Amino acid sequence: MIGVDNTSDKQSLKMIYYDQYLLLNRYKVMDLAALRIFRAVVDEGLVTRAAERLNTVQSNVTTRIRQLEEELETPLFDRINRRLVITPAGQLLADYADRLLALADEATAAVRASSSPQGVLRLGTMETTAAARLPATLARFRAEQPSVEVHLSTGPTAELIDGVLQHRLDAALVAAPIIHPMLKTRAVIDEELALISAADWPTLESPSSLAARGPLAVFTFREGCSYRQRLLDWLRASGVPIARVNEFGTFEAIVGCIAAGMGVGLLPKSVLGTHLAAGTLRTHPTPANVANAQTLLIWHRERSRHVAREAFVDCLVAQFTGSNETQPGRSPAHQKEPYISVESLA
Repeated sequence: MIGVDNTSDKQSLKMIYYDQYLLLNRYKVMDLAALRIFRAVVDEGLVTRAAERLNTVQSNVTTRIRQLEEELETPLFDRINRRLVITPAGQLLADYADRLLALADEATAAVRASSSPQGVLRLGTMETTAAARLPATLARFRAEQPSVEVHLSTGPTAELIDGVLQHRLDAALVAAPIIHPMLKTRAVIDEELALISAADWPTLESPSSLAARGPLAVFTFREGCSYRQRLLDWLRASGVPIARVNEFGTFEAIVGCIAAGMGVGLLPKSVLGTHLAAGTLRTHPTPANVANAQTLLIWHRERSRHVAREAFVDCLVAQFTGSNETQPGRSPAHQKEPYISVESLA
């Protein structure tokens, strides 16, 4: 019988395990809990608010941030007037933290996945869609899927697209058309947009009648809104002079200014019903290529199956008329050119 000496192999394994132990021990501070605390401080700007949000004590937040800075050997925040202002190094870590936390949440969801929708659905939507289209849908979805918690946020289309691409959102309702190779889309709502003014304005039958009023003040959502871009492109292409563009975060502010006779805007008719009935606004003829708008549900094509998102799509389709999922990188057939480019957001 021939004996075999395994001593060297055992020593090699011990060295490998010891190296792994040292590596894990060195970066033990960089755990998910620390990253969640760091992310909360970035969002809130104050340790007290971050502690309240996380339901923990201030000293725990302060200690974990200090440990992270010591481990990374660089300050993550500047302390200015009792506020924490993020440094360039902190912003870099924040970008990685978003991805790591999203990946951790995805891993947890995948492990716990079942045939029943559950967990958190982070949904983004345009302001007008949230106001006019989602209340009934969300009520129905909540009744059908009580185990799903919907976290809703609003913003312009470009901001929502970036949220999906950076994994801050599981899905978003945005204005079509969208062209991006990393996004999947599903058409869910057909909107009709209308040029609006105060009720005492005469009917503006054509671009020439618009131009005849002189330079117009435009009231719209902030940069990145697809409806805003449609309106500006239409007016400029028609030779209508624009005096200034006024940006707001809510459609109520836009409608209020327009109803006061301060200018014009472009909004979905679905949000104008009460104002038209009250006689505070007037709609004007709007070309079909400007008026006809589709709302898409978008999500990242590389994310794993999300049962809650799929259930929400079913709920939307049941509520509104939808179309089949489009191929990644293609826009709906009836739209030839995108009003918003998202390649720079990749």
